[in-house]
Amino acid sequence: MRVGSFVLAAQFPGQGQGEALHRAVRSAEVADEAGLDTAWLAEHHFVPYGTCPSATTLAALLLGHTRRIRVGTAVSVLPTTHPVALGEQAALLHLTSGGRFTLGVGRGGPWVDLEVFGTGLEAYEKAFPESLDLLLRWLREPSVSADGDRFGFREVPVVPRPSESLTETAGPEVVVACTSPSSVRLAAERGLPMLLGMHVGDEEKAEMVALWRQYARAAGRPGDEIRGAAHVSAGVCQIADRRTDAVETLMKAMPGWLRQGLEAHVTVDGRQRSMRDPVAYTELLCGLHPVGTPRLCADRLAATSERTGISRFALLVEGSGDLAATEENVRRLGAEVITQLR
Repeated sequence: MRVGSFVLAAQFPGQGQGEALHRAVRSAEVADEAGLDTAWLAEHHFVPYGTCPSATTLAALLLGHTRRIRVGTAVSVLPTTHPVALGEQAALLHLTSGGRFTLGVGRGGPWVDLEVFGTGLEAYEKAFPESLDLLLRWLREPSVSADGDRFGFREVPVVPRPSESLTETAGPEVVVACTSPSSVRLAAERGLPMLLGMHVGDEEKAEMVALWRQYARAAGRPGDEIRGAAHVSAGVCQIADRRTDAVETLMKAMPGWLRQGLEAHVTVDGRQRSMRDPVAYTELLCGLHPVGTPRLCADRLAATSERTGISRFALLVEGSGDLAATEENVRRLGAEVITQLR
């Protein structure tokens, strides 16, 4: 089992954006010191829900600030960028970090981002499979051309080639954020592990893992690959000497952040969208994930792994909104929870 942090760079009410980003950087640096496996970095545009607009840029900074921990994107939003540009960035980070970079990609949402970056709604609704396949080819082949519905260009060499890394890994690992059967199938047919969101519990995640295996077998993926797929479960972690104290910390801080962050999302085409109740959502997260004493947190992670077959975790550790409390939470996760799991 591998446990990492999930870094949103969340801007809590009353905080500046620089403060949110500083906390994000410090939490990843402390995660490296505390023995966590990976720092997973979120990417958002134009909203205080998360103030990091480029997960790969922040990953580059953190790979330079750390020496041991892996750094992954959770996720780089593929419909708002060109897959070749993202592939070049991923290859560069893989090569220069000694293979410590993981590229997580996802569809994102029907947000105004698609208008601002000029990719359009079709990039979100229809073109994700084509974009993903082009990205994978860029990371695996010496030269690439394209003749698809969305992308078309003459053959060009891949520079730098991920396989030129001085490591045993040919290229950066790629994971796919999955929220529906169609995205599960997309990942499974390509043999890519899934990143599953923190809004769903063990039962639904177990069903998605079973569905992934079914689709992977139908696509003829190798048995060893199917059995060894290292899916990632996103969640929330808050550690305290009493569970009530951990829950209280999150209930005081997270609803305000969720309210202002989720309300700020704007759809590209004016479609109506429903927003979760921030208080009820925080209560749900406290019930689903490791929130409480170190023993409870370790038991909950072990139980989730046993029920779902998921071996990796990306845990939101900044739910207090406070820098000092976040650093303490990360250190306790490494010293008092991960040590029990190992």
